[in-house]
Amino acid sequence: MPDLTRRTLLEAGASATMIASLSTQAKAVSAGAPGVAPETFPWRRGLDEQRIADLGNGSFLNPILSGDHPDPAILKDGQDYYMTFSSFDSYPGLTIWHSRDLVNWRPLTAALNKNIGSVWAVSLARHDGRYFLYIPVKSSPNSIFVIWADHIEGPWSDPVDLHMPDHIDPCHVVGEDGSRWLFLSGGDRIRLSADGLSKAGPVEHVYDPWHYPQDWVVEGFSPEGPKVFKRGPYFYLVTAVGGTAGPPTGHMVIAARSRSINGPWENCPHNPIVRTTSVNERWWSRGHASLIEAPDGAWWSVYHGYENGYYTLGRQALLDPVAWTADGWFRMTGGDLSRPIAKPRGGNAVLHGQKMSDDFATLKLGSKWNFFKPSPQEAQRAQVQAGTLHLTASGHAPHDSSPLLLVAGDQAYRFECDIEIDEGTMAGLLLFYDEMLYAGLGFTQSNFMTHQYGAERGHPRNPFGRALRMRLTNDRHIVTYDLSGDGGKSWTRFDRGMEVSGYHHNVRGGFLMLRPGLYASGKGEARFRNFQFQAI
Repeated sequence: MPDLTRRTLLEAGASATMIASLSTQAKAVSAGAPGVAPETFPWRRGLDEQRIADLGNGSFLNPILSGDHPDPAILKDGQDYYMTFSSFDSYPGLTIWHSRDLVNWRPLTAALNKNIGSVWAVSLARHDGRYFLYIPVKSSPNSIFVIWADHIEGPWSDPVDLHMPDHIDPCHVVGEDGSRWLFLSGGDRIRLSADGLSKAGPVEHVYDPWHYPQDWVVEGFSPEGPKVFKRGPYFYLVTAVGGTAGPPTGHMVIAARSRSINGPWENCPHNPIVRTTSVNERWWSRGHASLIEAPDGAWWSVYHGYENGYYTLGRQALLDPVAWTADGWFRMTGGDLSRPIAKPRGGNAVLHGQKMSDDFATLKLGSKWNFFKPSPQEAQRAQVQAGTLHLTASGHAPHDSSPLLLVAGDQAYRFECDIEIDEGTMAGLLLFYDEMLYAGLGFTQSNFMTHQYGAERGHPRNPFGRALRMRLTNDRHIVTYDLSGDGGKSWTRFDRGMEVSGYHHNVRGGFLMLRPGLYASGKGEARFRNFQFQAI
């Protein structure tokens, strides 16, 4: 174990026995086979046994938010930190998360309720007492929108179209003269009006990003995700290059600085600041970084990465300590992030995460459940009454039924619930990537329907009729289904297992994750009760 890691653990209060054990595990990590997730340090367990970063001893283990939390946009607002992520085709979207210590996070609300397209990397800012979200979307046409609120928990405004079809990944920044700008992909920027709700000039090219050596294995140059912040006499511009997915060694973090928002920009001599260099590392394709000041004045970076062996979980949120050097540049010191790190000091921890299990006393749309590619009236399909979710059937199968989905961040989990259907309804449990790639099991009053590879396949006879309890287990990509006619007292294994490790972006595209969920198609409605989730 490196001396720096050993010293960090001692400062965090780890015992000599614990350090010796972690050192042994670290050797196992470094010996892992390429492309296979090595054994790692044990995460602590929270609600529904979900893994959590805070180890409870003054240290944490990445990810800080497991599961699909890509392109983190973070805001320090006094003692509070707020963060949101690309939500793509899930609505309500742009869930705002809150923290006091950068490690423990809880969901507050979803800021975006109107479907304006596939939401990519956003910018979250506060200016003159008002909160802003600048939202790039892939749609017809592509554009960048802005929404605003006087309080972080809303209500948030309707989206305002800035009519910018040619750029993604905006970053709001205020210049030394008080001018407002959006920095954009490709090294460009555009000036905003004083209220931040319209353009005030043309797009300008202001920065030529540092380029990696020609023989590096990457997905493509793709300068994107600019994040601009000011510290001391400099504005710092942090950019992602190398491609978001593809080869694990592609995505990386680079930096530049300038004494003026107008440039010129000087590339950091230490670029790249972060990059996955080996397929043996725990975290792949690390990039899209933001820097933030902790409660004690130290600096940290939050960015995303894919977990080795678990592309299906999407890009997860990672926290990396930052050290400033005497020449005014910075380094990230967390290494490959496979080991515990001393937590940021100061700040009080909030209760981390949320229960995935649901008694349907209320419907937590946005903070927990999301529809996939919903119509404007989609939310009207879901109602809760007396501990029951009533979901009106839509479409013919999962691909056109806009299923109701969760973000689950564990390598293995199971979920189950009681399902009752009307005549003519098909309903069930899913692992859903997108409308072309999903797996699951549904039933009608007479037959089961197996879903695999995004298609409807075998449909054996259903002896349970219109009501049963169904359980889906995803044990590190091995999927099984169990059925019960007596409310879960006894179970029967369904005779169709699946393997889903290939249900991810590098196979299908789309930058999504494989999400557990519920669906109802056909006509009538399905009723879901006693939804239980447990990481295993």
